[in-house]
Amino acid sequence: MVLHKFGDKLYSGLVATMTGHLKDIAQSVEAAQGGSFLEELNRKWNDHNKALQMIRDILMYMDRTYIPSTQKTPVHELGLNLWKENVIYSSQIRTRLLNTLLELVHSERTAEVIDRGIMRNITKMLMDLGPSVYGQEFETHFLQVSAEFYRVESQKFIECCDCGDYLKKAERRLNEEMERVSHYLDSRTEKKITNVVEKEMIENHMLRLIHMENSGLVHMLCDDKYEDLSRMYNLFRRVTDGLSKVREVMTSHMRESGKQLVTDPERLKDPVEYVQRLLDEKDKYDKIINLAFNNDKSFQNALNSSFEYFINLNARSPEFISLFVDDKLRKGLKGVSEDDVEVTLDKVMMLFRYLQEKDVFEKYYKQHLAKRLLSGKTVSDDAERSLIVKLKTECGYQFTSKLEGMFTDMKTSQDTMQGFYGCHPELSDGPTLTVQVLTTGSWPTQSSVTCNLPAEMSALCEKFRSYYLGTHTGRRLSWQTNMGTADLKATFGKGQKHELNVSTYQMCVLMLFNNADRLSYKEIEQATEIPASDLKRCLQSLALVKGRNVLRKEPMGKEIVEDDAFFVNDKFSSKLYKVKIGTVVAQKESEPEKQETRQRVEEDRKPQIEAAIVRIMKSRKQLDHNNLIAEVTKQLQSRFLANPTEVKKRIESLIERDFLERDDSDRRLYRYLA
Repeated sequence: MVLHKFGDKLYSGLVATMTGHLKDIAQSVEAAQGGSFLEELNRKWNDHNKALQMIRDILMYMDRTYIPSTQKTPVHELGLNLWKENVIYSSQIRTRLLNTLLELVHSERTAEVIDRGIMRNITKMLMDLGPSVYGQEFETHFLQVSAEFYRVESQKFIECCDCGDYLKKAERRLNEEMERVSHYLDSRTEKKITNVVEKEMIENHMLRLIHMENSGLVHMLCDDKYEDLSRMYNLFRRVTDGLSKVREVMTSHMRESGKQLVTDPERLKDPVEYVQRLLDEKDKYDKIINLAFNNDKSFQNALNSSFEYFINLNARSPEFISLFVDDKLRKGLKGVSEDDVEVTLDKVMMLFRYLQEKDVFEKYYKQHLAKRLLSGKTVSDDAERSLIVKLKTECGYQFTSKLEGMFTDMKTSQDTMQGFYGCHPELSDGPTLTVQVLTTGSWPTQSSVTCNLPAEMSALCEKFRSYYLGTHTGRRLSWQTNMGTADLKATFGKGQKHELNVSTYQMCVLMLFNNADRLSYKEIEQATEIPASDLKRCLQSLALVKGRNVLRKEPMGKEIVEDDAFFVNDKFSSKLYKVKIGTVVAQKESEPEKQETRQRVEEDRKPQIEAAIVRIMKSRKQLDHNNLIAEVTKQLQSRFLANPTEVKKRIESLIERDFLERDDSDRRLYRYLA
């Protein structure tokens, strides 16, 4: 027919025949009742597809020659279009089809079982007829109905569930929708339907969920509910601003609880407990971020900024962290494996990083390290050195060079003592002397107060002085009696013998009782010349500490006053042969000591600020006031937070000393003078 120019007739005949046939089919589908409606439609669709393939094969010649030349619709496509117009768009079928599909989805959502196979076939038919048909005839309506369904459901849930349960339900619904898509909807619907669920169930209720009383975010954080937190993180990350809302609330909670922790007067009584609480808090949130928040960088940053904020609210944090290290390195790490020691030191370093005033920590750390080294009280030299290496990595060589010098001095002193006794073999009988020679610049400076040593000791000290100055030229020795210790052999009234481990000051006091039975406070003070505050502390620990009271005091009483008299306590007894008599120690610094340390820190900062100003001005040649302050603060922030007023004073001082000058026309502009 095509060759005989009847192509047109053949084509229009095909259209007419198919249309007539499909109208009959539409009627038989319309006639199907209830559940068989979709089955009938599906059966006819399969038949139609088979028939179409045959027709296309029969009319292949027309398809290949006539249709391209006249730009008509190819046979297969024509068959689909006619099906769409005559069956799907038939007035009796169109709405019924949509409602049937939506009802089935609704049934499935309300936990009924439906025939997923037939659903898959019908939605595939709509897709085969063209994505726009699937969109118009089903998807658009499906999304609208779903939004309404979840709007109502979420409202119902939020009224009756706590936050954890609500999130479980939301998660379950999301998973169901994704599963539904994979079973019988087009894969491109997944993104659209999950967006609907996210918006209706999460985005619209975000703040209410986070702030829900007794079950919201803060409650989860306090009770370490990792599973709930993880669920919240995974659901909220799907919606705009979800995570930032979670982060804000978590940050303000961390700051609030941290602030309470560092300002609570009860907590400040025990520095070690204070730092331990900080470490526990950090561990707690690290674990939450690791287990529940997928190690999210933005949450880690929030954690770090919160810690930095509240740790610096308490000006004593640097001192307390150093006391914590001191406690751990004196006794806390005894019998602990090397790896655990490293873990503890790493945690301390992490807190150290948050400190704005690292130089204050350094001051205290140096004092505490000095006491540990001189009293031989450190648990392990390896741990001490390990911490110094960490500090060096963090803050550079300047920070630790003096600390390393302290270790060197300890080693050199051992060699010096061997040399001294090598030169004086005759001294092996009497009292033995161990001297630690400390380089002035490396150790925390103590005002040197000499007390009157007992005659036996001062002769020995003189010998050492002449030996030391004979072997080293250009050096001066000054005795730091306030830092030493002594071991004394003592015999009491009933012949009971003990070895007493005491401080140098206590030794000077006890040795006086070899030549006297009763001494008044005044006499002791004159004989020893120990400073009053140290002497009172020393007498308190000799006479008033139960089980260590080798002296007794009259009249009895807690305080030492000028009229007191002291005697040897002949009734002294102890189960131990060696008795250690500590000094009544001021563990945390007293107010005046604190002020003094603070002043020393401020003094030490001045040259550092000046050096920074000169470095910056040397490279910039000229700079205005605000930029200079900003640059100086930035350069020094690894050590401390520079106070702008102090920086201004240092600038003035440098102008007076002709390092800088002010611009004549603009007073806020500085120039460098080489």
